[in-house]
Amino acid sequence: MREKLLHTPEGVRDIYGEEFITKERAERAVKECMRHYGFLQIKTPAFEYFDIFNSERGTVSQRDMYRFIDRDGETLVLRPDMTPQIARCVAKYFRDEKLPIRMFYHGNTFMNNDGYRGKLKEMTQIGAELVNEAGASADAEMIALMIDCIGSMGLKDFQIELGNADFFRGICDAVGFDADETNELRQLIETKNLFGVEELLSGKNIDEGMKELFTRLPLQFGSIDFVREMKNKTDNPRAVSALERLEQIYEKLCMYGKESYVSFDLGMLSQYDYYTGVVFKAYTYKTGEPIAAGGRYDKLLSQFGKPAPAIGIAIYTDYALAAMSRQNIIPKITRDLTLILYEEKYEDKAVKIANGFRDDSLKAVLLKKDNSLSDEQYKAYADSILAGGILYVDREDSIRILDMESQKISEKKL
Repeated sequence: MREKLLHTPEGVRDIYGEEFITKERAERAVKECMRHYGFLQIKTPAFEYFDIFNSERGTVSQRDMYRFIDRDGETLVLRPDMTPQIARCVAKYFRDEKLPIRMFYHGNTFMNNDGYRGKLKEMTQIGAELVNEAGASADAEMIALMIDCIGSMGLKDFQIELGNADFFRGICDAVGFDADETNELRQLIETKNLFGVEELLSGKNIDEGMKELFTRLPLQFGSIDFVREMKNKTDNPRAVSALERLEQIYEKLCMYGKESYVSFDLGMLSQYDYYTGVVFKAYTYKTGEPIAAGGRYDKLLSQFGKPAPAIGIAIYTDYALAAMSRQNIIPKITRDLTLILYEEKYEDKAVKIANGFRDDSLKAVLLKKDNSLSDEQYKAYADSILAGGILYVDREDSIRILDMESQKISEKKL
């Protein structure tokens, strides 16, 4: 039992040292990018009332939430999703605001998913939400922001796949699917389960052309020309309007110079049912998980008492950094810390040197020398704390300085 307590539960982990510095630096770059677009940061609590995330909101299923009861008998959940929280905040603090609201957040979400799938149960997100803007210009701005945020972390080779939730809903309306059938079909298409789609459609009295469209939907992706061609495959007004919206977004992304990052996937759907329009995900190589995602949710805020259009993005920093590590593009850490190793009788001198470092905004660690330890052990320790050098304070009139990278020692007279 004691040994077990040294390990973390499935799906969560400790982050320390160089990995933590790398993550913190990447997250700082993303947040600064969001500030450049005029977004202001908001911090929300790690847990909320269960009703913030109930099934009516269209968020994750109840079985995927961490739920608990407080001492007053209220059902609470660790947040599985940030967007409903932001919707609550906007409805509370900006109920009468008509002009655009730009917020961004940085925090962890908690999903009680199946451990065997190897997915993280606690994951860091940095996201942005744009409220009170309904047009394609807002969609394009948020997609451009997501591209810039991913680039700010150091990733270069990635692709944004765009879809539109209304296209799927439109063709479901056209054949008369009810809510349960639509939801089942959505899950099959989202997982690219072609056989499951065929089996579901086999018992339905549907035009063969529409059957073929549904069956091929998980494979319907390509360039903007593909989107234009798809407009000839359906006459459902809702579906056609969804395709036209994608065309408009593409035209505006060309204004940002971001069109090369974009492709289209009409089979793209989301586990979040609150999305009402454009949806998108970002992928890079050497990872099977999206490194970012987002979409438009024009009806969610009305559930909190503020009818307003909205669109959001989320950067999944854990998955992005895992991809960067596998691609060997993690930026080198600057080793700007000095280990000051001193003999006991020179402690006063060592403290004065350390104070001088810190007064000059430089980093220093004081360590009294133990003669039972070797120089190699101290070098290994300096390396483990990411020190760039060791300053030896063991002489009356001079100090020695070891550069960790070159392993060369220099001497400086005092």
